[in-house]
Amino acid sequence: MIKTRNLNIEYHSRSKNGVLALKNISLDIPKNKITVIMGPSGCGKTTFLKSLNRLHSINNGVKVTGRVLIGDEDIYHPRHLLPELRRKVGLISQKPVPLPASIFENVAYGLRIHNHISRKEIQKTVQESLQRTHLWEEVKSRLDEPAADLSLGQLQRLSIARAIAVNPRVLLCDEITSALDPISSEKVEHLLLSIKEDYTIVLVSHILRQVKRLADYVIFMFFGEVVEHGEARQMFDSPQNQVTREYIKGAIG
Repeated sequence: MIKTRNLNIEYHSRSKNGVLALKNISLDIPKNKITVIMGPSGCGKTTFLKSLNRLHSINNGVKVTGRVLIGDEDIYHPRHLLPELRRKVGLISQKPVPLPASIFENVAYGLRIHNHISRKEIQKTVQESLQRTHLWEEVKSRLDEPAADLSLGQLQRLSIARAIAVNPRVLLCDEITSALDPISSEKVEHLLLSIKEDYTIVLVSHILRQVKRLADYVIFMFFGEVVEHGEARQMFDSPQNQVTREYIKGAIG
C-alpha cells in the first residue's frame, strides 16, 4: 500500500545549516495491517508519519527529497492534489481537538467538504462511523450537543470516526493513546484491531507492550534512520540488529 524510496527530510532555518531529520528511508508498508513505528523519543517517528500525509508541505523550512507512493501514486509529485491526499490518508493526532461544533457535525465535516451527497446519506454515514468506533450507543441521544463535552477517550474515538467517514485508504495514528487513561486506551486499541482489515494503519508508539499487542509489522527508527523493519513476531523474537535488541530489552531509549 505505501512505499518510500530514498526519502529524506531536512529542516532549514535562517540561523542554522540544514538538519537531516529523516535519512534515506526505503521500505514497504503492508496493506490492511497495523504497522507500528517504534523507537526512542526524538528519533524521527512522527516526522516519518507526517511525511506520509505531506504535512511538511505547510512549513517553508522543510526540504523533502525521494518518493512516497500510496498505491501507484507519488504523493510528492507536483500534480498530486493535497485535498485528495488528505481524504485518502487520515491523520489522528496525539491529543484530540474537536471542531467547535456538535458531535454530529464533527463527523459530518469531512463528508461535506469531500463529497456532494444528500443529508440522508450524511446521516447514514455519520451513524455508521460512530457505530464502527463503538461510540453510537454512548452519544446517539446527544448528537446535537457540543463535541467538546465528551471525555478525552470519547474524543479520540470521535476523531477516528471523523477520519473513516470519508472512506480513506490509510489511517495515520500519532501516539493516539498516550494522553488517555488505561480503560480509554484499551477501547482505542480494540477499535484499531476491529477495523484493520479495512484500512492500512500506521501507528507511532513508544510503549513496547502496546507494540506487541497491536503490531502486524514493525519499523524501528533510531536517529532519523530505519534500523530494521519486518513482521512483528520476527522483530521481537529474533531482531537482526544489535541496537534493536538493546531497545527491546530496555537498555536504550
